Amino acid sequence: MSVPSQNRPEAWELVASEAGPDLLVARARFDHLRNPRTGEVLRRVVLDTRDWVNVVAFDDDGRLVVVRQYRFGTARITTEIPGGVVDPGEEPFEAARRELREETGHTSEDWSLLGVVEPNPAFHDNRCWHYLARGARRTHELELDPGEDIVVDLLGPEAVREGLASGEINHSLVVSALSRVLDLRTV
Repeated sequence: MSVPSQNRPEAWELVASEAGPDLLVARARFDHLRNPRTGEVLRRVVLDTRDWVNVVAFDDDGRLVVVRQYRFGTARITTEIPGGVVDPGEEPFEAARRELREETGHTSEDWSLLGVVEPNPAFHDNRCWHYLARGARRTHELELDPGEDIVVDLLGPEAVREGLASGEINHSLVVSALSRVLDLRTV
């Protein structure tokens, strides 16, 4: 069902844009936009960020391949699915295959696109591509970046549900991807 046009807000006019600082994981940009309701021009920050991928990977026994790693923003160790940044010139599917192999040593021949989400359209301009890899198996050693320290684990369905229910697994993009393959209404 589509939303009737009289209930849709108008797009804001871009009046000017200025480059901001390079923040390593994104480049800040300051857009000056005209509010169509008031006519006022407001300065808003946008983080130019490369697209991301994440991978819901199951082995032949139905166990989910997860990574545990320290996250700087929350200053804690998280349990997540493998994922990362799409490199310049790289297709999202190739990035997903690479990230699964580099972060977990696993590969798969059975892939599906689960969908694409906007991580935070309030100030990010990127997308996150969710992929499913079935029959994943360990075929390589880990190839971690200097800023990574990852432990790989395999979780059965009950452990995944317990992790979601307890908040051990609570990264929003991970939960978003898992919701495309698991019924999370009972968690």
